[in-house]
Amino acid sequence: MTAANRKAKSQQKTDNPVIKVLRFIWEYLMLALGAAVAAFAIEEFLVPCTILDGGVVGVSIIVNNLTNIRLSLLTLVLNIPFLIVGYKVLGKEFLVKAGFSMIMFSSFLEVFAPMTDATHEYLLAVCFGGIILGIGVGIVISFGGCLDGTETVAILLNRKFNFPVGRTVLFFNIIIYAVAGRLFGFERAMYSLLTYYITSKVLDFIDNGMNQAKAAMIITNEGREIADMIYKQMGRTVTIMEGAGLISGKKDVLYCVLNRLEIYELKKLINEADTSAFIAINEVSEIIGNHIKMKGSSD
Repeated sequence: MTAANRKAKSQQKTDNPVIKVLRFIWEYLMLALGAAVAAFAIEEFLVPCTILDGGVVGVSIIVNNLTNIRLSLLTLVLNIPFLIVGYKVLGKEFLVKAGFSMIMFSSFLEVFAPMTDATHEYLLAVCFGGIILGIGVGIVISFGGCLDGTETVAILLNRKFNFPVGRTVLFFNIIIYAVAGRLFGFERAMYSLLTYYITSKVLDFIDNGMNQAKAAMIITNEGREIADMIYKQMGRTVTIMEGAGLISGKKDVLYCVLNRLEIYELKKLINEADTSAFIAINEVSEIIGNHIKMKGSSD
């Protein structure tokens, strides 16, 4: 079977409407599951001990403690501006999946709120709450969703000014924890920072990294087509190299640096262009030099 025939057969399988519907259902079930797990960690471990998550959820917990406005309502309302920014930066699919994830998260916060708290021991809350929260957030991110809108702002700053996403999010969270320390005592702020660290490490394991950047190496027969799609749809430039497989023969090797929230979008894009492509995702510890971006884009 030739490469063209293999691609056509794979494409027919991908275009099968039943498979598309099943994949759609599976993705949204997993988004709902991840949102439920994260909400359980927040309501049953962190909130009872006034330990904060980062980003919008952390701000919501602070406001909830000061005003008694329901946490579920706060997380949903405060995320709306970030959803709008996310739509402009990451597109319609991100808006739909992130919006769905946030609605599910808010709903499950409401479900778990009246239940008996899991613990009031701070150390247990930090350890188990951080781990469970990391699992929930990791599931959501793995399926293209998002629970905290501050990362979209970090991505926007990264595309415009090349600020590292991870460091930008950490900067936001340090400000939130400093405010929490002023209001609730710096012991709570330190517990919150430790929780954030544990959650990040769990995300490292689940989502293959919490770092500012990822490197994708793509081996394909459709190098120019995929490179153009990545540039036009994601605003990321691609380095194209020639390679040769021991059995498969001549191949195009693409190298692209992007952030972790774009990994899902990249996988989907490549699957649509060439389902036989091979993709390897690696961590990038440091980037030196300028990165060429699409002119006139939101980058």
